[in-house]
Amino acid sequence: MSEPNWSPKIVAFVCNWCTYTGADLAGTSRLKQEANARLIRVPCTGRIDPVFIIKAFESGADGVLVSGCHPFDCHYNTGNFHARRRWTLFRSLLDFVGIDPTRLHFSWVSASEGKKWVDVVNGVIEEVRRQGPFEQYRMINSQFQFPAELAVAERKEAALHA
Repeated sequence: MSEPNWSPKIVAFVCNWCTYTGADLAGTSRLKQEANARLIRVPCTGRIDPVFIIKAFESGADGVLVSGCHPFDCHYNTGNFHARRRWTLFRSLLDFVGIDPTRLHFSWVSASEGKKWVDVVNGVIEEVRRQGPFEQYRMINSQFQFPAELAVAERKEAALHA
């Protein structure tokens, strides 16, 4: 059950050439959109390492959006195809690590599609809002935390060898 004042946190990895420019167009056109998405501009969606997405969830994102150029419109020719292929494989791995794959979204938005950007980001926010907060990240983080006594012992040993 989500808190009454809860608002979803969305991390959006966006292509510099198309989606970021489309989002900028939405802003300069004064199209209304929810302010829950934090954009991370990348040169190309084909350069997004899946670890970035896991880290976003680990850091408390309730949903992740990856958005780039339309097929055959990539400034690097095939970056968006690499991203799509990677995304297809990565979705099945998300389930393996305990993250609901429906929290990861992918879209194509060009530089001239400010309205489409608003529709995509508002749709993702609404979908994540329906799903509620993503709280499994606490479990992901707890699996990699050292007990406090072990951390102190490691620091003492490191100081002895320094």
